[in-house]
Amino acid sequence: MPRDVMTVARRELANLFASPAAFLFLGAFLAATLFAFFWVEAFFSRNLADVRPLFQWMPVLLVFLVAALTMRSWAEERRGGTLELLLTAPASPTDLVLGKFLGVLSLVAIALALTLPLPLSVALLGPLDWGPVEGGYVAALALACAYVAIGLWLSSRTDNQIVSLILTVLVAGAFYVVGSSTLTSLAGRQAGEVLRALGTGARFNSITRGVLDLRDLYYYLSLTLAFLVLNRVSIERLRWAGNASAAHRQWIWVAALLVANALGANLWLAATVSVQSRSRPRPSTRRRSSIPISTFS
Repeated sequence: MPRDVMTVARRELANLFASPAAFLFLGAFLAATLFAFFWVEAFFSRNLADVRPLFQWMPVLLVFLVAALTMRSWAEERRGGTLELLLTAPASPTDLVLGKFLGVLSLVAIALALTLPLPLSVALLGPLDWGPVEGGYVAALALACAYVAIGLWLSSRTDNQIVSLILTVLVAGAFYVVGSSTLTSLAGRQAGEVLRALGTGARFNSITRGVLDLRDLYYYLSLTLAFLVLNRVSIERLRWAGNASAAHRQWIWVAALLVANALGANLWLAATVSVQSRSRPRPSTRRRSSIPISTFS
């Protein structure tokens, strides 16, 4: 990892903890998690030693947590006039983007780590299957990567923190709602499959069942890569200050091609797995091309 990236990441994490806002966001996230786990899902009345309620609400809670953490990342730099200083620093714009991404993601990882006492407490009450638990945390971290990338890109597009917060909630929330069972149930079978493939929630639920599918993991990776590239383009356009040349326009086309390839690979990967499954003899029970997490426990 380049030293400049780590320096920017530490600076971003220090800025988040420099104000009480980070502690308030973490406290609100944990309070909402506990409320959903014990009250909304009525954990004690279920008589089951599992932590499914913890991850059932995680995609929604992460939307608001990440939106609150990323709203000031670039918007505050633009409003305070410190962005120009950053762009003239020895660190490249790519290092700045990756550093801010790792800084915010580190705080989200801390928030997820603070929820670990819940599965540990449940394990004391009864036999807990740790496969879905591990899958849930892997899915939460992968989903957080995509949300953080989305939030940072939107923060770089405005100098208003509130606007950045609202846009991040809307865009990240839209990715979740698209694949939700409420929306897919209203569509037909084929349309529902397409919506589930586009939504972050459906893939999250798949991993939390204790199954790692390469298609789901790459989906989150492609979203993260695509929005980080868009963030890099936004910062680069601010450096040009309206003086775009032919080389700059060529650079934008290269970035657009990279985003298209990253997202388009999802279609290729889904088609490849589908062809492989058709070429094999069908077993008596339907199996998904996946790796049970419990085998690694």
